[in-house]
Amino acid sequence: MKAVAYLRTSSSANVGQNKDSEKRQRDAINAYAQAAGYDIEDNYYDAAVSGADPVTARPGFSIMLERLLSNGVRTILVETASRFARDLIVQETGHAMLKARGIDLIAADSPDSFVADTPTATLIRQVLGAVSEFEKAMLVEKLRGARERKRRETGLKVGGRRNYTEIEGGAEMVALAKKLGRYPVNGKRRSLADISDELARAGYLSSAGTRFTRASVSRMISRSRRTS
Repeated sequence: MKAVAYLRTSSSANVGQNKDSEKRQRDAINAYAQAAGYDIEDNYYDAAVSGADPVTARPGFSIMLERLLSNGVRTILVETASRFARDLIVQETGHAMLKARGIDLIAADSPDSFVADTPTATLIRQVLGAVSEFEKAMLVEKLRGARERKRRETGLKVGGRRNYTEIEGGAEMVALAKKLGRYPVNGKRRSLADISDELARAGYLSSAGTRFTRASVSRMISRSRRTS
């Protein structure tokens, strides 16, 4: 199994060749990796970086994450959970971000520390989840408000599924689709695929330059019927 090692030292006073912090972390991670069957592909070190800083704001961590997402390694080893982050909220948000990307985070001294359901961890996860839902709801409300303002100012439909009659030549296209759907050929009603082919022959294509799907043709016909 492949993994990378992540090390962090808070104080610049503990950074240097004759200091213990980096060596202690490497030794602990290497010992766990050997016992658990991991091959350490690379080491990443944030020197003089606070454990309260968001993980994505750390230079070494950012380089590591970029390389992990490109080289296929999906496991990060740290000496302890506090080496990853001292702040519990930073720990939880950082771990959630890695998990969403399919990356495992393991502390050498306690491999289950990032997945343990302690009361504090559970509370933080619930709070973060509630905050995330609140932010999503606020964004939806802001976008809805912006669409409503633009609709009032311009009188045009904004957002949602686009009405085919609102695009250039759309009224004629819908009228043709309606006509093709209404009148049979040789006693047989045209299928939606046949109507799509006829629209294409008449020069009516989707915004991607392809034939309209059967669902799109169906919407054209049903909408035109409601408005006719």
